[in-house]
Order: sequence, then structure tokens, then C-alpha cells
Amino acid sequence: MSRIINVGVSDTKIDLFEGQYSVPNGMTYNSYLVTDDKTALIDTVDGNFKKEWLANVNAARGNKAIDYLIVQHMEPDHSACIKLFAETFPSTVIVANSKTIQMMKQYFRGFEFNTKEVKDGEELCLGETTLKFFFTPMVHWPEVMMTYETATKSLFSADAFGKFGTSDCDEPWLDEARRYYIGIVGKYGAQVQAALKKLSALEIKNVYSLHGPALTGDLSEILNKYNVWSSYLPETDGVLIAYTSIYGNTLDAVLELAKRLKGKTDFKVVDVARTDWAETVADCFKYSKIVFATTTYNGTIFPCMNSLINAIVERNFQNRTVGFIENGSWAPMAAKVMKDKLSSQKNLTFIEQEVKIVSSLSEENLSQIDVLAQSLLSK
Repeated sequence: MSRIINVGVSDTKIDLFEGQYSVPNGMTYNSYLVTDDKTALIDTVDGNFKKEWLANVNAARGNKAIDYLIVQHMEPDHSACIKLFAETFPSTVIVANSKTIQMMKQYFRGFEFNTKEVKDGEELCLGETTLKFFFTPMVHWPEVMMTYETATKSLFSADAFGKFGTSDCDEPWLDEARRYYIGIVGKYGAQVQAALKKLSALEIKNVYSLHGPALTGDLSEILNKYNVWSSYLPETDGVLIAYTSIYGNTLDAVLELAKRLKGKTDFKVVDVARTDWAETVADCFKYSKIVFATTTYNGTIFPCMNSLINAIVERNFQNRTVGFIENGSWAPMAAKVMKDKLSSQKNLTFIEQEVKIVSSLSEENLSQIDVLAQSLLSK
């Protein structure tokens, strides 16, 4: 019977993953050794951990040779140690698809690897267990493939089903997995749907992602979340109010709206300028209704709101009800700018009643907020 050992590493010092995602609880770079009559290592780790990772590999393999290195994904946080591995274990065969082999040549120019190219659906026997390869392009790079191990019915899922945080940090899987998925994979919902369909015939008892903990037991809720996220469907029937406010007048309108929603629906108020941007992006895809509230600024909208809307548009924001609150002392146009930015997105319903503040709240604004609240509660 095969045995699966995680020989990966934890990075507890990193502050920004991919140079942009805040990771207060660090990050894992998983790498897995599958031992049977023959032994396969699945992926390597970030280049900052070469020595630690190689020590883990040697401790786990004991006296056994490593017959195969399976390369599922060429992003450098998983592929940086491939050359070191090939130099250390020159007889090991590197198993990869054609796109991966091409990328290896690009990353490690001039180095000759001992490779075996595999096709979609091809199998590799290790003894009692077999590895079967499934190409899952654009989840979230074009060369990505996943590996199914038949003995324990385990799916090695590359970056899919990963999360921010180290594997042993004390936090629920869901919130950081959502932030990870929407931020990094969210643009590629159609490709995730194709991957889920391809994998649906498999009996999966364990999921081993390249980031985060192993997922075992009843996986139905986790698979359902991925289906919802990749279908761009709301996860929660409720309202997200995302706002910016320079001197507090836009915030006054937001608080008035919150009063009218309290006790009647699930809602969340987020100060875009003071909240982790990736969390706010994830919340935009979590809730069924979004209200964007901001000021006209330099003829457009406040910079961090501009960044937020650009970020959700990049990730194919759709299937939501959207309302607007704008503020401007002489030429308010924030609502128009925001609507124009979102106009290319699919299946958005714009609430007709907009709240147009001129400097500070007026009685007319309070009536507009009443109508906006009623619309949010009725849809």
C-alpha cells in the first residue's frame, strides 16, 4: 500500500504572498512523497527553502531511490527547486506535460532534464498504486495538471483547494481559502468548472493542495464552495456596503443605510481604505448585493475604490445586484464612473435609485436611502 508524506515547508516570516496578498499566518509550500514499490515526489517548493526541503525529502525517503518527480505546476513557489533536485538525483525521471517541459527550459536555460512527457489521462504505475494525470489548464496557469493516486483515492490538486496560512495555523479553512481562490484563481471560473467536471467521476477521499492543509473526510462542502465560487454565484444572500469617506459625509449615508438594513438581512460594512483589499474583493463575490459608496475625486472616483472595482472586474464579477452612493461638492459623477466600469460585466442588476450627496446629507438623501434600502430588501 502506498504511503503519502508531506515533505513541504512553512514560511512564517513572509508578509506578502506574490508581493500583494497579506498573509498574517504565513504560507505553506507543500511537496509530497508517494512511496510504493517505486517512489514519486510531487512538486518542489519555493527557492528560499531549498536546504530545508531537501533535508525533508532525504529524511522521508530513507534508503529508497526516488524514481519520479511529478511536476504539476511551474509557478516558482513550487518549481524553484527542480534544477537542484535534478542535480542531486540525476537518475530520477521528471514527469510532466509538454507545456511544463517547455516552461522548465525557459526557467532553467541550458540545463538538460531527464524528462518523460505524459498526456492527459495517462497513468503511471508505482506498484499497488497508480498515478493518473488530469490536465486542468488555467487553474490557474496553462500547464497545470492534477494527479490522482488510486490506492488512497487522493487528489493532488496543484494550487486548487489551497489557502493562505501555514498548514498548522489555528484558523478555519473557509475564509482564507475564499480569499485565496477569488484573488488568485477567481478570473478562471470557466476553467475551474471544466476541471470539476473532469474530476467528478473520481472517488476522492483526500485532497492535497500545494498550499494549506490536507483536506480529508467529508469533502462535499468544500467541493460545493468551489462550484459556487467558480460559477460566480452568491455564497450569501445579503448586502455588502463597500465605502470610502474622506471627511465622514459619505460614511453618514452608509450608516443611515445600515440602520435600515439592521435586523432585516445579513449585511457587512467595509471601509475600503482600511480593509485588506483581497478580503474586500472576496466579499464582493460572497454577497448577493453590493452597494458601492464613494466620492468624486479628480474627475473620477477615490483611488482605493477605483482599485477595488478594477480588481473585481478583472475577476469577472457577475450575477449580483448593485447599488450606488456618491458624493461630490460641485460635480458628483462617482456613480456614473462606477457604473461605466461595471457595465461590461455579466448579469448585473443596477438599482435604479442612486443616492447623490452634494457635500453633506440632505432630507432628499434620506428619502433616497429609504428607497435604496427597500430595493435591497426586496430583490
